[in-house]
Amino acid sequence: GIFIAGELGGMGLIRNAVEQGRQAMDSIARRAGRVPGGAGVLDVIVVGCGPAGISASLGALQHKLSFETIEQSTLGGTVAHFPRGKVVMTAPARLPIVGEVRFGEVSKERLLGFWQQVIAEAGLQPRFEEQVIEVARDGDHFAVRTTKGAYRAKSVLLAIGRRGTPRALGVPGEDLPKVVYRLIDAEQYARRRVLVVGGGDSAIEAACQLAEQHGCTVTLSYRGHAYARARAKNRERIARLVEAGRIEELLASQVIAIEAREVTLDCPDGLRKVANDDVIVCAGGILPTRFLHDMGIEVETRFGLV
Repeated sequence: GIFIAGELGGMGLIRNAVEQGRQAMDSIARRAGRVPGGAGVLDVIVVGCGPAGISASLGALQHKLSFETIEQSTLGGTVAHFPRGKVVMTAPARLPIVGEVRFGEVSKERLLGFWQQVIAEAGLQPRFEEQVIEVARDGDHFAVRTTKGAYRAKSVLLAIGRRGTPRALGVPGEDLPKVVYRLIDAEQYARRRVLVVGGGDSAIEAACQLAEQHGCTVTLSYRGHAYARARAKNRERIARLVEAGRIEELLASQVIAIEAREVTLDCPDGLRKVANDDVIVCAGGILPTRFLHDMGIEVETRFGLV
């Protein structure tokens, strides 16, 4: 009776998340007729309002199910946390009720605008700024407790993504106000000295956007020796900016401490202090393992195993 769709299950691409949300709701609709109901019992609760959650919610409408969609922050899931103006690549996808949508390369803002239009036209009413705290078995149903209330449902669909809890560095000074975990607006860092930490696409894209701001001094620290996880397009872009002197690249380095006006890094040639105004940590997110474990879902972490 518990289903997973989208980024949490490894389907981070928008098209795949949309498709998985739709398929999950098809299965939930078939299950709804087999599970006894009761007063105040919903057919399903959808947790998350990113691409998978929106697709699933449209599917619930299409199947005429009783449901609630609960989102701990705002519309769009992971997409909402992308930097302003970020270009998103998404292949054609089929949304319940809406039909096939085609974007190709689209900006974050246009994509969020599309989701807002879909929700308005379909009459969806997600419960934003409400976080699910617990999902527990209650006889034939599930009891779902949130920060704003309690619900009962026959099924629960988790479309929560995995970036809700950013991965921290665990170093002294990380609690300073200057430390953030995503880049929203690069323009605010003009004439600032910024350290970006990470070696994936989000870190590289953040560093490159910052390098385009007037007077912004950008340093990128990554513990690896190469950007193996990043797309080729991003690797080429940062190589050009490093060569042009727009970004200082510190590979095989780790942040040791963060202070008000500087940061200390452990580099191959020893400890190094870098003058600094802001730190942007792009080290990925942590799976909500405890939340999943408490509802009986086992999470097995694998490193390089097929």
